[in-house]
Amino acid sequence: MESAELKLNKRIYSIDLLRGIIMVIMALDHTRDFIHYDAFLHDPLDIETTSLALYFTRWITHFCAPIFIFLSGVSIYLQSFRKSKIDLSKFLFKRGLWLIFVEFIIMGFLWSFNFQFPMFFLQVIWAIGISMVFMSVLIHLPYILILITGSLIVCLHNVLDGINSTHQGFFWDVLHNGHFAAHAINQDHTLVIVYPFLPWLGVMMLGYCLGKLYEQTISVDFRRNFLLIKGIGLILFFILLRWSNYYGDPIPWSAQNDFLHTLLSFFNVNKYPPSLLFLCITLGPALIVLSLTDSINASIASSNKLVKIFNIYGSVPFFYYILHFYLIHLVAGVLYFTRGHAWSEPDIIANGPPFAFMVSGEGYSLGIVYLVWILVVISLYPLCKWFSEYRKRNSHWWLGYV
Repeated sequence: MESAELKLNKRIYSIDLLRGIIMVIMALDHTRDFIHYDAFLHDPLDIETTSLALYFTRWITHFCAPIFIFLSGVSIYLQSFRKSKIDLSKFLFKRGLWLIFVEFIIMGFLWSFNFQFPMFFLQVIWAIGISMVFMSVLIHLPYILILITGSLIVCLHNVLDGINSTHQGFFWDVLHNGHFAAHAINQDHTLVIVYPFLPWLGVMMLGYCLGKLYEQTISVDFRRNFLLIKGIGLILFFILLRWSNYYGDPIPWSAQNDFLHTLLSFFNVNKYPPSLLFLCITLGPALIVLSLTDSINASIASSNKLVKIFNIYGSVPFFYYILHFYLIHLVAGVLYFTRGHAWSEPDIIANGPPFAFMVSGEGYSLGIVYLVWILVVISLYPLCKWFSEYRKRNSHWWLGYV
């Protein structure tokens, strides 16, 4: 989640661009969660109940978390160009703890707007934070050992899918299972584990190893070709392994009544926890984008309006992440009251989902979701641009944590 920098403050604009694109797409999924009438009634990827538009709206956002965490790993390697391993290790440890705090407190308050914090959710910020804590130690290992270990975690963690998580408890859910497993902290507080850290740590480790491609000793042509070949290879590997229904995802695909629904079944891979196939079909295209945009330089980034816009979002991902979540939830609150609800109603902490201003079955069409999404993203641009420019002009220590 750091901005991409090399020595002498040379930015890697392709990384900022990709990160910016996924930040914008991510807001679509969260807008759907808070605004769509069907958000807490059915799984948008359930081919029995979904529509093509709803399926696509959810599926396209699958790219966000793996690319987000993968690029966080890349950024760790890039920071090693300007920090000693000791300094980088200390920074990763402190920033990891800070992100875990953010997940519990800042994001925890967001869901319920209740200072009693009835529920805590371990989501992507937690996954990045705990992975950074581990990376603070792992960066001291030989590069090849990090690469092998990360590869083994990503490729083999699905072997653990067969273990019955209901008998393994909290630590198994944190390590591997996740999938919204709820654990009571006490009578009034519950911890919900959405992102188990082991597979996401593997993703961050592989991102860290990919960062080596951006060393100044690596030729541009080699990097572009490597990224392109690896990206295409991951997509082909996904198709072949998914077709076999043998390994790589706990939910097999099946032939449906027509080709379209068969295709939807084929691409419906598991995110909680992220399966090998899920990571192949999301990170493969990401590598291709990095290859195709590798030639973007300062001149292009400043003259191409679309690239410039996405780079602004991509240069301040943490700042944007927090703001967009709160803004979307506040919009949901305004819409909640415009539908005739009052603050005193019990539904303020939801009838069904334990989130303020959200009632199962209430909400708006997918068209309204897209409209709110676009307005939210646009409205955040001036703030993101201001903060991006502020970071360029200043070197305060705390900017490394925001």
